[in-house]
Amino acid sequence: MKKDIILSGVGGQGILSIAAVIGQAALKGGLYMKQAEVHGMSQRGGDVQSNLRISDRPIASDLIPIGKCDLIISLEPMEALRYLPYLNADGWLVTNAVPLINIPNYPPEEAIRREIEQVPHHIILDVNQAARQIGSPRVANIILLGATVPFLGISYEKMQESICDIFRRKGDAIVEMNLRALEAGKEMAEKMI
Repeated sequence: MKKDIILSGVGGQGILSIAAVIGQAALKGGLYMKQAEVHGMSQRGGDVQSNLRISDRPIASDLIPIGKCDLIISLEPMEALRYLPYLNADGWLVTNAVPLINIPNYPPEEAIRREIEQVPHHIILDVNQAARQIGSPRVANIILLGATVPFLGISYEKMQESICDIFRRKGDAIVEMNLRALEAGKEMAEKMI
């Protein structure tokens, strides 16, 4: 088993929290994991990107070569397009539908959506709306994470355990909300594939 994953978004969207949950779940499942992060100008809405490599065998490098990525997880649709050259022919792109317009010349949303829809294996979700339904816009990232469960190769139970471990210090209500978010994203993706 080997999964090369690129996570992308804009500073403050929770990309690094997604990486932490996946990484911990992989380790709980007895897998090897390497991670490399690029933090842009996150306080000014810059891009944030993380490479996650997960395998049942030792991993030599933490960087994913062009054309070798199995899964792109993006909280911002234009940021998803930035990493398409890394996606392999059978890879999946799972992205939020709602842009975070942080530059004056942001492309038209329809143009971005058309580009994403050309990817053979893609899921586009409005995780912002789903997060509002759960009760907090702060869980949009975990909803998106839930939508990737079918593609990760990590058990759903390990993902739940990792959420419990990572968010425990914030209290039971936060843990429960994040578990509901994970489940909501998983259900949304299962209906689309």
